[in-house]
This record gives sequence, C-alpha cells and structure tokens, in this order.
Amino acid sequence: MNEPTAFIDLAALRHNFKQVKQCAPDAKVIAMVKSNAYGHGLIQVAHTLKDADAFGVARLREALHLREAAVTQDIVLMPGFLHADQLAIISVNNIQAVIHNVDQVEMLEQTELPKPISVWLKVDTGMGRLGFDLDMAVAMNQRLQQCENVEHVRYLTHFATVDVADHPTNALQFSGLANAVQQLPGEWSAAKSAAVLNVNHSHHQWVRPGIMLYGVAALAHKSTEECDLRPVMTLQAPIISIRTLKKDSPVGYGSTFICPEDMPVAVVGIGYGDGYPRHAAQGTPVLINGQLAPRIGRVCMDMMMVDLRGIDNVNVGDAVTLWGRGLPAEMIAKHAETIAYELFCSVTKRVHFEYER
Repeated sequence: MNEPTAFIDLAALRHNFKQVKQCAPDAKVIAMVKSNAYGHGLIQVAHTLKDADAFGVARLREALHLREAAVTQDIVLMPGFLHADQLAIISVNNIQAVIHNVDQVEMLEQTELPKPISVWLKVDTGMGRLGFDLDMAVAMNQRLQQCENVEHVRYLTHFATVDVADHPTNALQFSGLANAVQQLPGEWSAAKSAAVLNVNHSHHQWVRPGIMLYGVAALAHKSTEECDLRPVMTLQAPIISIRTLKKDSPVGYGSTFICPEDMPVAVVGIGYGDGYPRHAAQGTPVLINGQLAPRIGRVCMDMMMVDLRGIDNVNVGDAVTLWGRGLPAEMIAKHAETIAYELFCSVTKRVHFEYER
C-alpha cells in the first residue's frame, strides 16, 4: 500500500439494501445519497442501488449530477428550493421537492413552469427543525392540491430520537404522526435508518434509509452486527516508519505522549488532512494485521503515531485499518466524540477511492 485508500465494498452496499427491504418489505425506498453518498461516492452508490425507488439529496447540484449520470429514478430534494429560479430546473429535470415553508408554496403558486412537479409536504411532529405544524400543514396541503404547478403531493416527517428506543420524545412524535396521517391521508415517509430497523409501525408507504445503507445501525441498544449490516467503507493507510524510542522520549506535537519504557512506535501515513479526526483521543484503536493497537500523540496533518508494543510481525508498508472491516466506524466515532456519519463525510479528496464490485 502506497497511500491512504478508502475501499468501498459495493457488495456490502447491496447487502445492506436487502436488509432494508427485509425490514420494510411493503415500503418503497428513498435511498439517501446526500453529501456524496455519506462520503462513499454519489454516482457509484446510485448506480449500485438499482432497486431503489428514489434517491434523497440535500443540494440541487447533487440532483443534477445524478441526472447527468443517467440516473432515472425519482430524486427528492430534501430541503426543497430556496429561490423561484430553481423551480424551472427542478421541473425540467423531473426532481421532487420537499415543501416546508410558506414562501415555497407561494413561489409554486406564482411561478410559470414547463411542467408540474411532485412535492413532499413536511410536517414537524417534534423534530423542531423544518416543516409545518399540523394545522398549518393541513392548510398548505389544500393550497398545494389546488396549485397547477403541483402534480402530486406526498407527506413526510422526521424523527429526532428513535435511535434511543425508550426516549420520551418518541411517544410524542408517534402520536403526532398518527394524528397527521389521519388528517393528511396519502403516501407518507417517516422512517430513517433507526426507525427502519426499530419501529415497524413507522414504515408507511416510503422509508428513507441513510446510514444503515453504509453499514452502521446507529441504535443505542443494538449493534451493527446484530442488525446484519456490513461496513461499506474501509479506510486504510500504510506504515511509513517504525522506530524504537527510548523511555521518556516525547512523541509528536505538544509532547502529549511520553514513552513509559523503550518501545516501538509506528508512523502511519494518514492524518487530519485526509479526514481522520484530529480530536480522536489517545488510545483510539487502529487495526494492524488483525491486531488492535492504540494511537498515541496528536494526529498530524499527514500522519499519526501508533504504539506497537505487543503487536507482532509488523513492517513498513503494512496496511493499517482506521475503520471498516474488523474495526467498526462506531468505535472510532466514540473515541472522537462524534458519529460515524461525520467520519465518512470528512474523508477528503486526496484519499484514493477504490471500488470493489
């Protein structure tokens, strides 16, 4: 191995999609591919998920990239549009828009479009982010149903805490959703990954998995292995140096690690310039030839140091796994006080990507 490489296991991606269908066999699937498919590669992921009914994106540019790559499935622009001049682009490219504020409704009513678009009316059942409260949603639905620029109206909401099974907000949101479904009958989407795995009654007509597609369960009470999900990204980098440092020798910027004895130290050719979290705590594990070893010192822009005590048969050039197969991203995220989503999305462009079919 010569450089940091993200190996993307497309067979694992297909497996995880099958798990979505097993969990929600009667629902259609909006596969979430926003933020460059959570850092995995927008076009490659979309072309792999041929059985997805639609793709969810967060930027109009992402939707247009999919269309330019001959992706024919429905595309849902999750934040909707900000300006009226985006509406013609959305219409021509057969993109669906989420509607979450009155300004968007007014733009739809006042703009001349080449053809009507399909929309998703967002109802805030307790997330407190985007969307209408139920009374306003009912009023907006009436306007959208009468708007000549609207071809079809579906509905969605977003759960805030379903990754924690007994969180008190869940009951409030489930109750609010049940009430909303009664007042806004039609096709609904409520379940993101945690709800796909954990809340069967929330599946409705559409589910929209994100992180579970990439091999992370994101549940507080159940592991990824228990959910039969497989890691899609394995991030690796080479050992570029091995030295034996003397007792009391400092390691790295700030001398935050002092060798407690004579000890072998590896330098691995990856750092925060490649997207590895600089704030990951000392002791964060890496995987070397099937053996866990702790990271020491501060993460540098291009490299990091690893304690090799007790690690056998290690040589310069050996591949070190930062997360992925054999080392769950959730474990690294915990050491870095973040979530696996951020790890994946933070991998930079200078990392080489290799797609395994």
